[in-house]
Amino acid sequence: MIACCLIWGFGPLFYKLLTEVPPGEVLAHRTLWSLLLFVVIFAVQGRLGEWRRVISGAYLPVIAIAAVLISLNWLVFIWSVQQGHVVEASLGYYIFPLVAVALGVIVLHERLSRWQALAVALAVLAVVVLTLGLGVAPWVSLALAFTFGIYGLVKKRLPLGPTISVGAEVAVLAPLAVLWLVLVHLGKAPANPGTGHFGHDPLVSLWLILSGGITAVPLILFSYAARRVELSLVGVLQYINPTLQFFCAVVLFNEPFTGWHMIAFGLIWAALAIYSGATMRQREPVKPAPLANPPARV
Repeated sequence: MIACCLIWGFGPLFYKLLTEVPPGEVLAHRTLWSLLLFVVIFAVQGRLGEWRRVISGAYLPVIAIAAVLISLNWLVFIWSVQQGHVVEASLGYYIFPLVAVALGVIVLHERLSRWQALAVALAVLAVVVLTLGLGVAPWVSLALAFTFGIYGLVKKRLPLGPTISVGAEVAVLAPLAVLWLVLVHLGKAPANPGTGHFGHDPLVSLWLILSGGITAVPLILFSYAARRVELSLVGVLQYINPTLQFFCAVVLFNEPFTGWHMIAFGLIWAALAIYSGATMRQREPVKPAPLANPPARV
């Protein structure tokens, strides 16, 4: 679980290496190379038939909606790294758990405890403070938090393991990725100057290939760990991701961090502490599955 969060958290370092490649082109390569990796994984597991049935089955419309949402999330994140908005990206992933809670109340009519409601209210206040202080809404943060939050809602309708589900989403996106790269290399893709970067610089080409692993590997690690770690601990460990992104932004990339950012982040950190404490108190301890047992397929 920690390895998964480390890969996600240091993701900005990887995408900084691809600053010269437009975000849409990066996203298309990320989709296709992760598809190839999933094909290899499912072939080794003997699950290619299951994967094909999922792609062509009754859940295809829901998978397509999830695919669009996660691709938008990926695109905004890649753009934020390239344009120097990693602080806002990290804020978005801090806000996400609280947005997910709010969506659960609005859409699924879930009930919150007093402490959880306070946490959501603090998150809203943080966004208001940042909007008033900077004179503009933190659109990157909100886009990341809401696309991922709605994505989570959609995934609740899919009775599929995370690995097979994400593999299906990538397969749905693959034709669009191929079409986009064809337009890019013909020099006809909108907002994508030039004729594509793959094959011109060996190092850039290597990074584009590795973007598939950056996508698939942490998802596989997450699906494996989530079966064996208490859910309350999974929730707490998830904050490693935005914390490392925040570190990359402020310490390594030297992005501006104003007093308004400090107030907003302080409110979010307080909200997450309150929410995590309230959630852990409500949740019955779950005994992790013994490591000696064969791992369940996901």
